[in-house]
Amino acid sequence: MTEFKPVESWLTDMDGVLVHEEQAIPGAADFIKALQSAGRPFLVLTNNSIFTPRDLRARLLVSGIDVPESAIWTSALATAQFLDLQRPHGSAYAIGEAGLTTALHAVGYILTPRDPDYVVLGETRNLSFEAITTGIRLIEGGARFIATNPDPTGPSSFGPIPATGSIAALMTKATGVDPYFVGKPNPLMMRSALNQIEAHSESTVMVGDRMDTDIISGLEAGLRTVLVLTGSTQAGQIDRFPYRPTRVVDSIADLVHLVGEFSPETIAPAPAD
Repeated sequence: MTEFKPVESWLTDMDGVLVHEEQAIPGAADFIKALQSAGRPFLVLTNNSIFTPRDLRARLLVSGIDVPESAIWTSALATAQFLDLQRPHGSAYAIGEAGLTTALHAVGYILTPRDPDYVVLGETRNLSFEAITTGIRLIEGGARFIATNPDPTGPSSFGPIPATGSIAALMTKATGVDPYFVGKPNPLMMRSALNQIEAHSESTVMVGDRMDTDIISGLEAGLRTVLVLTGSTQAGQIDRFPYRPTRVVDSIADLVHLVGEFSPETIAPAPAD
């Protein structure tokens, strides 16, 4: 039987776990306060590359959730870190918004349409046909294709909207080149997050609302996982997947009382029915 180490640090998705359309999910603010009170290292993760951590902190504050800027990790930051490790002080043509361009500048990347090392695609609400065309031509000319995340759609108050994965599919169709996706479900994002808080996978829990991104990436990175039923994946869909989360709870509110406990049994598989 698998022996679990006590839980010392936490990773949690943002949309569907802490907030829904900028409205706090009940228990989310209490969960963050409990982590801070207990002195537990934690990061809030998001595949959204539109906003900088400072922007996201401000948006969460409006919802009543107080998360330090340093405790927010985006797919844009993970992508910039990955590129910095691959080709330090390289160049990129970025299709995206401030969250992506700021992260790339922070690691010393030059943003240019002239023979860049990479074409980097991120989330954008201001889609430019000209920018996509330029990216396609640069990829055909030899630039490597990177995308912040594979999500085909994103949430909005009016329903789903096309996201990075959809635009990447368009560019792949035009070039025949598949991008390398850095964000969830790539466990690379989880490992980069663990490095940020100097945490170990065996003593860290990932909380998410999607089986196909949060749970699989946490599992592949060696973390225990908790699925909350306040977002994308519903209870009746779990058995469709060939893998399972460590635990399933109704919402983040069900985890507040577990934050201060060191017992490994706090996040262990529930007994089989």
